[in-house]
Amino acid sequence: MRMKNIVSILVCLFFVIVSNAARVDTIVVYSNAMQKNIKVAVVIPDNAKLQTGVKFPVVYLLHGYSGNHGSWLKDAPQLQYRADQYQVMLVCPDGGYGSWYYDSPINDSIKYETFITKELLPFIDSNFPTSANKDHRAITGLSMGGHGGLFLGIRHSDLFGNAGSVCGGVDIRPFPNSWDIKKSLGTIIEHPQNWTDYSVVTIAKNLKPGQLHIIFDCGVSDFFIDVNRSLHQVLLTNKIDHDYTERPGGHNKAYWSNSIDYQLQFFAKKFMEAIK
Repeated sequence: MRMKNIVSILVCLFFVIVSNAARVDTIVVYSNAMQKNIKVAVVIPDNAKLQTGVKFPVVYLLHGYSGNHGSWLKDAPQLQYRADQYQVMLVCPDGGYGSWYYDSPINDSIKYETFITKELLPFIDSNFPTSANKDHRAITGLSMGGHGGLFLGIRHSDLFGNAGSVCGGVDIRPFPNSWDIKKSLGTIIEHPQNWTDYSVVTIAKNLKPGQLHIIFDCGVSDFFIDVNRSLHQVLLTNKIDHDYTERPGGHNKAYWSNSIDYQLQFFAKKFMEAIK
């Protein structure tokens, strides 16, 4: 085949892919709980403009410490393609510089648990074509967002049927001076119970079998590998079904941009099973 023909084919393929890419909307959602506007990136499958009345499952993607609503789409640009491939909506909220996605017991300006579960979720279901039930809803994230994905999924299994974490800080207690956590929980010396109550590895003990579909993973060179292994053991001890994987890699974009493909496949399968 001549080089000119090969180039023409590649150009045509490029335009087909681009023309069928999912749409990305950046919206602003007002939080009454925190009295401020919060940006949210929403990825809508291309099929939405072709079929009226279609309803999509939703995956909420939470960014890491110092990230923002655009971080996931920047680090994993294939997400638009994945939204079309699996016919799911992706919702990427801004979680603040270091919120860890909970309601702070000492700082009223940090109420991201309330924002996501009581403000953002109803807003998305009211304004976008979603399949608004827990079996077609998932939440996951990277690092700080990995903590948030499992923390919110476990605490709100009435809203999320599926939850995950990518290289997540699933036990914050070993890191008492890192990532501004003490600004929202107090120091671990003065407020040790806060650090226990707000760690995924401790609240996971409250899970019941079949309550939540869980997937999480971590790179073997990641500084969070030990806490992820501990969570895996807690779930095994309590006979909680889950999908846990360790892969080569560290705490970086190369790892989580690859990992998210596996998690979306997992969620898509659970969404399909819920239809049957």
